[in-house]
Amino acid sequence: MRNGASAGKHRPTERTPRTVRRRRPRVYPPEVPSPVTLRDRLDAEVTAAMRSGDALRRDTLRMAKNAIYNAEKRDRRAYAEDELAAILAKEVKTRRESIEAFEQGGRPDLVAKEAAEIEILAEFLPQALTPAELDALVAEAIAATGAASPRDMGKVMGWLSPRTRGRADGRVLSGLVTAALAAAAPAPEARAPGAAEH
Repeated sequence: MRNGASAGKHRPTERTPRTVRRRRPRVYPPEVPSPVTLRDRLDAEVTAAMRSGDALRRDTLRMAKNAIYNAEKRDRRAYAEDELAAILAKEVKTRRESIEAFEQGGRPDLVAKEAAEIEILAEFLPQALTPAELDALVAEAIAATGAASPRDMGKVMGWLSPRTRGRADGRVLSGLVTAALAAAAPAPEARAPGAAEH
């Protein structure tokens, strides 16, 4: 019996279509370029000077790199950015002292060479602090350390050193601190006229 046979058969169940979940595209953060270090700048500028044939610039920067290498080798560690700047500042200071000697010796050619080297090195130094900024820092250092007399010179200079490294001449800074501490020191008590000394 066809009808009975067909009635006993199961009808195929209808499958509900699966919902296809679409994956959201991954959003990657934008690449942030790494900051160019002072060491990288020196390397790049030496290469550029070699390509352009600028012998003075090439030799000046090579001497600066050699000074950094010797300092790091002596201390057996890599220097931080502010320490590298301090090495370059020292190189500038050396050339300024050479200019004074060459001026006294009547060597304008060497004076011009040293001045040109200073100009090259100055490109890699942080902006120098103005006299007003130095005065403000000295006052802040004295207040922060509680310095009250010239005997506290070491404490004040220790506070100032990392904040002015490569941005101020050490002799100028020392002179400002000395003057400020002398002004801050209490004046000696005046003796009454005719008082006997003990």
